[in-house]
Amino acid sequence: MKAIQITETGGPDVLKYVELPTPKPGPGEVLIKAHAIGVCMPETYVRKGAYQWMPPLPLIPGIEMSGTVVETGSGTSRLRVGQPVFVSAREFKERGGCYAEYLAAREELLYPLPAGIDLDQAAGLANYQVAWHLLNSALKGFQYESVLVLAAAGGVGTALVQLAKAYGRRVIGVVSSDERAVFARAHGADEIVDRKRGNLVDQVKQLTNGRGVDLVLDIVGGSGMTDLFDCLDRFGLLMLYGRLEGRPTGDIAAAVEKAPWRSLAYRYFTMHTLDDWPERRARCTHDLIRLLHAGTIKVPIYERVPLAEAARAHRIFESGQVMGKLIMKP
Repeated sequence: MKAIQITETGGPDVLKYVELPTPKPGPGEVLIKAHAIGVCMPETYVRKGAYQWMPPLPLIPGIEMSGTVVETGSGTSRLRVGQPVFVSAREFKERGGCYAEYLAAREELLYPLPAGIDLDQAAGLANYQVAWHLLNSALKGFQYESVLVLAAAGGVGTALVQLAKAYGRRVIGVVSSDERAVFARAHGADEIVDRKRGNLVDQVKQLTNGRGVDLVLDIVGGSGMTDLFDCLDRFGLLMLYGRLEGRPTGDIAAAVEKAPWRSLAYRYFTMHTLDDWPERRARCTHDLIRLLHAGTIKVPIYERVPLAEAARAHRIFESGQVMGKLIMKP
């Protein structure tokens, strides 16, 4: 089979398109033929050797895939040949293996898909897993009516906009261009803040009659994160779940206490909080499959890149221009 293999870490050119033996399904396993493969942020960290949970080299990267069962091992009973499935390597001991034409895995770790579901869209559910857990797991019952989503036209940002809107919340999306503003609105954002067109906090305050929002979801971090506390209404929560511009700088405690009468809160979220919670992961993914099949969420495909051009796919992904989901086709 053809696959992408990493034998050393570095830039996109370390993603080598190679011929490897097609795996055989062992007892309790099935063999999946890939239909589409998602490109995600964790894979870029693995490629660079900067991932805290780095698997050993050599490795096949990739944390999500849609495909079809083409062979079953002995003792299997849940999945049949011809069954469409979603593969989330978040269920595996090592997060990887999806940048390949075929993948063998234990059947209980795979998610069956209903007939007729769009398999290209299903390959993009990893972003929606992050968004679902941000809005359903990490909040721990926090009540909110309005949410500010940074990078609202990105992969997870789009998922957050769609899900928050499906939950009946008022969504303000933060973008950086007119094109991305149109995209975020098309996927459910009620209002838009363009961070290139003036002070972000002032724009949020103008849209909310000076009150601010209940919840801020930030994937950016960096030097501007502490300013986001000024976007919050009383009892508001700022949740950081990424570091596109690096670790937050500045005094977070001072930012929270700047206006003590507003009683603000801060939380940092990582998907690895759920590493030992398979039941919660399964609840999330089954719910997302249901929402996708029902048309409540729709994964917008930015571009379909051949698997052989994985290095180009990573360059596109890291360019910051992707809106929605970038996938690869084997």
